[in-house]
Amino acid sequence: MAQKPHLNIVFIGHVDHGKSTTVGRLLLDTGYIRQEEIDKFRAEAESKGKASFEFAWVMDELKEERERGVTIDIAHRRFDTQKYYFTIIDAPGHRDFVKNMITGTSQADGAVLVCSAAEGVQEQTREHVYLSKTLGVTQLICAINKMDRQEVGYKESKYNEVKDELTKLLKSVGFKVDTQVVFVPISAFKDDNINKASPNMAWFKGPTLLQALDSLKVPEKPTDKPLRLPVQDVYTITGIGTVPVGRVETGRLKVGDKIIFMPGGKSGEVKSVEMHHESVAEAIPGDNVGFNVRGIDKNDIHRGEVAGPVSNPPTVVESFTARIQVLNHPSVITAGYTPVFHCHTAQVACEFTELLKRLDPKTGQVAEENPQTLKTGDAAIVRITPRRPLVIERFKDFPPLGRFAVRDMGQTVAAGIVDEVKKRE
Repeated sequence: MAQKPHLNIVFIGHVDHGKSTTVGRLLLDTGYIRQEEIDKFRAEAESKGKASFEFAWVMDELKEERERGVTIDIAHRRFDTQKYYFTIIDAPGHRDFVKNMITGTSQADGAVLVCSAAEGVQEQTREHVYLSKTLGVTQLICAINKMDRQEVGYKESKYNEVKDELTKLLKSVGFKVDTQVVFVPISAFKDDNINKASPNMAWFKGPTLLQALDSLKVPEKPTDKPLRLPVQDVYTITGIGTVPVGRVETGRLKVGDKIIFMPGGKSGEVKSVEMHHESVAEAIPGDNVGFNVRGIDKNDIHRGEVAGPVSNPPTVVESFTARIQVLNHPSVITAGYTPVFHCHTAQVACEFTELLKRLDPKTGQVAEENPQTLKTGDAAIVRITPRRPLVIERFKDFPPLGRFAVRDMGQTVAAGIVDEVKKRE
């Protein structure tokens, strides 16, 4: 059977607005969990006095199992619509969301923002909207949930009120509401407007949530950009020679291309390209390949280097300015702090040379010039100097090479994207 096109989707929004319930309902309505499982959760939820929680429990139960190390069939986090198969990027907490969005190989192709009709826009609604925009989400579905709540009563006026509030917020951070955003009133708990149009909201003429998901578009592969291929490993294969392995992020890799590995600066001609143990003439973004380059020795290249065309080599930086979010730091970050930056396949110690601006995490507006310190929860613009040569690109030119995570003491302390680079001479 031919595979349906695939999309990654992330569910965002304030903690109590019904993300888990919405995901649980979608999995039930598309046949990825069975009604018996839901009934079991319902009985359990009722016995604990939490009757309306059964869907949320599905996700929590899976999370529990994951934490206990039981492997769960990935199908639980996948569902199919008529047109696509979706993978849900799992981001239960706020910090997980930021970390997965920035460092995950799973970049979201679209987001579903769940916002309660009863409570309207909250703190985290704002932060998630701003972050999604910053991280390059261009397609958004706003699911206005809990339309069944007593104080909402499936009323069109209540839906419009929250829709207007969201529209203002989305425009303020730069979403084009007319072309990039779809609004759907739903009750995930009562199954209104998820899979079929709800008789309780006959006034609504738009799509159901599943139809809205099918209206998303598969993003174009950036084949028109210059090649960027971060090296994951380097092998020596008898009869072939040195074979670097990695994933094409942008551009194309073709037999006969003249490429250069940066920061090392070794170059040569591509003799062969292999994918899944078969020779191919060219590889495009998303392809994981091994390739052999004439005249390159195993010790010439290393993990963390990036291959690109000789005519447009990957950028090695002296320093760069970045927009970061501090996720989890035990004290404060000051100028001089030198943790390890993880960018594509590279891991390099980098110094926070200058704290330029503190930003409002909900809007991205400047809140303070030249702050002395940054703490957990802060958003900021900073200048960073790598301690050894590093390839990193501007996020707007090469998104996969313009994102990074900052790790220290065994945890992700911050994550960010690159605004500007100062090239190394």
